[in-house]
Amino acid sequence: MSRFARVAVIVVTTAGVIPPLRAAAAEPGEWSWPVTGPVIRAFDAPESPYGSGHRGIDIATSTRSTVRSPSAGVVTFSGSVGGHLYVTIDHGNGWVSTYSWLSERLVSKGYTVAAGAAIARSGSGHPGSEVPHLHFGVKRDGDYVDPLSVLVPSGVVGLIRLASLRAAG
Repeated sequence: MSRFARVAVIVVTTAGVIPPLRAAAAEPGEWSWPVTGPVIRAFDAPESPYGSGHRGIDIATSTRSTVRSPSAGVVTFSGSVGGHLYVTIDHGNGWVSTYSWLSERLVSKGYTVAAGAAIARSGSGHPGSEVPHLHFGVKRDGDYVDPLSVLVPSGVVGLIRLASLRAAG
């Protein structure tokens, strides 16, 4: 079997079939960050569905960083669009997350993922970008929303490196 083999358990009772249970998705505001890093480009809502804007946030991270699902869900897309790799996860109740400019996908369509599950490796980011990053988008009922509204507040732990105050010598 491949390392991505899936196992489903179905219970048959006299009342019928009980489908496999799906872990409950975290509520918006409780989602974990898919990668660690600073936001280098903010969300910019388009004025119309086809208008210009930035339908997510860009989070600076090293190329090939592990991208993790911020909440439990089901992978609804994992593939290439225009030669670039993407993953989309349905978290239930109208919430969907998208991950763009990936270097590798670790999940396939139909996979059920837990919060924190590795789903991909980050790529270089938007074409032409000088800083490697993950583009992270969030939709509510089909409309893009600011991902910062669903993520737990970020801290500075892991982003700041302190230098010793002691004099060398």
